[in-house]
This record gives sequence, C-alpha cells and structure tokens, in this order.
Amino acid sequence: MWLRADSRRLYLFGGALVFAVGSLLFAGGVTAWEYTNSPEFCGTVCHQNVPEYTAYQISPHARVACVDCHLGQESFLMAVPRKAREIRHIIFAVTQRYETPIYVKTLRPAQFTCERCHYPEKFSADSLKEIRRYAQDEKNTETRIYLVMKIGGGSKREGLGKGIHWHIENEVWYIATDPLKQEIPYVRQVDENGQVTEYFDVSAELPPDFVAKNSDKLHRMDCIDCHTRISHLFRSPDRAIDEAIARRLIDRDIPFIKRKGVEVLEASYVSHEEAVAVIRQLEQWYQANYADWYQDLRNQSKLKAAIAQLQRIYEQTVFPDMGVGWQTHPDNVGHTEFPGCFRCHDGKHISPQQTTIRLECNICHSIPAVVQEGQPAPALALEKPEEPESHLDSNWLARHRFEFDQTCAACHDIANAGGFDNSSFCANSACHATEWKYVGLNAPAIRKLSEPERAARETAGIPPQVPHPIGPRTDCRLCHGFDKVRPYPENHAAFDLITCTNCHPSIATELMLPAQGEPTPTPATMSSPSPTPSVASATAKPTPAVVPARATEISATPMASPIAGVPPSIPHPLEGRSNCLLCHAVDSAVRPTPADHEGRTNQICQACHQPSS
Repeated sequence: MWLRADSRRLYLFGGALVFAVGSLLFAGGVTAWEYTNSPEFCGTVCHQNVPEYTAYQISPHARVACVDCHLGQESFLMAVPRKAREIRHIIFAVTQRYETPIYVKTLRPAQFTCERCHYPEKFSADSLKEIRRYAQDEKNTETRIYLVMKIGGGSKREGLGKGIHWHIENEVWYIATDPLKQEIPYVRQVDENGQVTEYFDVSAELPPDFVAKNSDKLHRMDCIDCHTRISHLFRSPDRAIDEAIARRLIDRDIPFIKRKGVEVLEASYVSHEEAVAVIRQLEQWYQANYADWYQDLRNQSKLKAAIAQLQRIYEQTVFPDMGVGWQTHPDNVGHTEFPGCFRCHDGKHISPQQTTIRLECNICHSIPAVVQEGQPAPALALEKPEEPESHLDSNWLARHRFEFDQTCAACHDIANAGGFDNSSFCANSACHATEWKYVGLNAPAIRKLSEPERAARETAGIPPQVPHPIGPRTDCRLCHGFDKVRPYPENHAAFDLITCTNCHPSIATELMLPAQGEPTPTPATMSSPSPTPSVASATAKPTPAVVPARATEISATPMASPIAGVPPSIPHPLEGRSNCLLCHAVDSAVRPTPADHEGRTNQICQACHQPSS
C-alpha cells in the first residue's frame, strides 16, 4: 500500500513539475514573443544606430507596432513562420553584415497592413490643407497655400471611387526599373469590364518585348507606392524649417533664420557631433552681422532656442554613419522634391490609342490658392465646377499653353497670364514659380500631340506664333529661358521683346507691350517679376505693338471699330461676368481699359458700353 501511495505522490509531483516548467516556458515564450514584437526591440536591438526608430517616433504611426506593418496583422499561427524567416535580420545585426542605407524589401501588401485599420471604402471626404512656406529673406516672409485635397475612395456603386484613392478602388499595375520604384516606364489599367489599357513612357524607348521580359516585376499599386515615408519620415531642411517656424519652435523674427538654417542643415558632416558644433556657430554669425539685434537678451534667447531646434532637426533626419538622409529615402506623397505622382502622371505615358495618363492638377487637389502675408484666407469651392470638354482631354495640361486665348476669360482671371505674382488665376505662383523637373511636357511626342499646328508651321520654316497675349508684366524667361518649356536659341539671348514679336506674332486679339517709359525686357536681362506690379505698369496705358497681318487674320473676331463719337459695344453677353476688370484692367493683356478710365465701376462702364446683342 505504501508503495502505491508513494507512486501517486511521485506522479503528482512530476505532474506539478511539468506544469510549473511548462507554465514558465509558456510565460517566457509569450514574454519573449511580445518583447521581440515591440518597437523598443526593433528600434534599439535590431536597428542599433536608430535612424528608422528615430523617424518612427515622430511619425503619424508612432503608436503602431512595427510588426503590424512589417509582418502584417494576422493570426499567431501565420505570424510565427513569417517571423522565423526574419531571424536573419538579427544575425545581420549581430555580425554587422547589412547594407547602408537600409531599405525594406519584404513589406507585406497593404491589404494585410494599412487596410486593417484604414478601410478603403470609407475614404470619401475631402479635406482642407494649409501649407505655410517661408522665404529665405531677412523677414522670413510667409506665404500660405490653400488646397482642398480630394481624398476620394469609396466605391463606384456609391457614386464615389474618385480622387486620390481612385488608385485603390481601381486595378492599376506597373513595372519599375529601379529598386526604389522611382522610374516607372510602363503602367497598365484594368477597368471594371476587364478592358486593359497600357501606357508607355515615350521617352524611355522601350523595346517591343519589355513587358514580356519584365512580367515578374509587374506590381499592383497599393497604399505604400505613394505613402513611402508614412512611418519613417525624413523631411528636407526646407520643409522641416518651414514646419518648425509654423509651429513656433523657431521664432520667425530672427533675421534670415530660414536661409541660415537651410545652409547649415544642407551641409555635409561626418557625425552628429560635428553637425551640432557647426550649427552652434550660428550664434557667432549673428553676433558679427546683427550686433545691435543680438544685444537684446530676448533675441539671444530666441536664437538659442532656434539653434537647439535646428540641431534637433538634423539629429532626426540625417545619420551620417548609416548613410541615411532625406535624399536617400524618397517621399512619394506629392511631386516636388521627388517624382511622386509624376512617376506616372508626368504627361509622357501614352497609350497606343494616343491618350495619356492625365496630368491634371485638380484630379487630386483643387488649384492652389496662394495668399501673401497680411491677406485673408481665400474662399475655396467645395465642388469642382463643370469643365469644358477641352479640359477633359488627357493632354489638356500640355495643350493649354498653346491654346490660350480670350475665351479663357469667361471662367478665369487671365491677367498676366503665365506670370507668378498671384495677381490672377493665370499668374499662380504655385504653378508657374516652380521648375517641374519631373514633368515631361516637353517630350517630343507630347509636343506633337499638344501642338500639331505649331509643329507643322515650324516644319514649313515659318516662325511659330506666340499662343498667348503679351502684357506689360509678361516674363518670357518663365517658359523660354534655357532648360525651360520652350527654350529660345542661344543666338536669341540678346533679343528684346519687340524683336521677338516681329517674327513671332501673338495669336491673341491684341499684343500689348510694356507701358511708355518702361524698359523693354530682353531674354538676357529679364528677371522674376516682383509680387506687386510697378507703379508705371499699374498706371500707364500700355502701348500696342504693330502686329503683322497674319496675326490678326487668325485671331478672335475683334471688337468692331466704333463710329466716331459712339462708344464701342460689348461683344459678349454679361451673364456670369459681373466684374469687367477681370479682363479689362489697365494692365490687362486681353483688352485693357484706357488709363483715364481707371477707377470706373461696372455701372459707369455699362452706361456707355452696351451689349451688342
């Protein structure tokens, strides 16, 4: 009996021991699993030099675990084998055998990561975006840009599926020719009926068998193709300083702080310590160059805080020992510092049917409204107005440069067309003051599509016509400087505006040259116009140049010559045109009013000038 009792006690003890050991192993395993899934483990053990972890901590996803994106939010049974395959990264970290900079190569598709939290069918509301930019001048002059971002999404059956997230609702495939997917020469769209449309970059000169040979690289577009830096954002010096000033982390009253900040952040350093030391020397620069300003203790305090913030920006965005910086990791949200949207929407991806992937600003956002300092915020339309049929052409943005005429004034203020002083719709600095180096509007095949008439004239040896009015504030260098949209020949550099128009007449109703007393700009001497027109250009009456006969023959029907003593009639209906000065300001390029009419109201104008029908 005693043997059986001892056996039972032995079994119980053994069972208890197994349970205890099992419990400890289970608890230890769970703890180890949770710890190795934590951002702290990923950021401080795997990524010992912490560029990714540092950027992650200040990202919009700073409260999302790394494994939720890198492994996917799936069941434990699916995650274990996937995680086992990633043990090689720990080996690389221990043996120091990894490339720098580090790029992710095995990220799960967005449907297993992003779309676990962000439900695509609910992306439908537009959002207002205010962008604050600061000039590199002494006052760090502020400019605000307002956009309505057309987030889009939802489904077509709900009448949605448009806007930015159209790319998620629809099936889009592409082939990239570089590891970072910045060069995309081929795009394929499959519509809901299964019809396939292929687009080829006309400047890439692809061989006929390109798609067949690269079929293994065909990738379906998802969230991460645009949101490449959504969790590891390395901002450029220019953008980082703008954001710091807007958030009042850097005092805008410090003279030239934007320019000096960009200078020190863009410089190359071998380590964080060297960068911190050099940035600290900004204080000496202000002591030497702004001695009176620096004497104020309050200004010294502002400067020290700004220097500390600049040091912090560098430490968060550049890691010399890991070869990581804002230039090494493209941010494809947008299209200024990196190709972004213009990888496909660059105007040079053409289908065999001669349509292009639309390059149209207002597909994804409203036309930017630029507000200078001291001006009120603009009124933005929540709904896009009906566009003319011409605007729906997939090549419209390329064509509109060559089809500009006075009919545009029915919807737009076209004063100083092509300028960038924000004096009108057509003088928008958000469009015209930037060199869009990733856009292919000047590709020969695109020019052939967008300006066939001009191409034909040039082939016949006839100088091309100017496809827009020329006014007192027109800056030809905007489009015709070297490396611009249509650069002038080198032997034209010394020509003035009158010389140019003797051979290249304007197709507009009238060609308006600078006002009397103003210097005539030449390609070699013209500079960017100031934000506000000069007193001369605002008050003096522009003097029309002599336009060759062939220019008037193809122009729009001019206003009939008035009978002596009878004011000319208005050749268009007044409905929808409540402000005559949109087209008839003193310095307008369309049909300016005489200088002695300045200040007259619409009511006074229409008392003398009646509609012709």
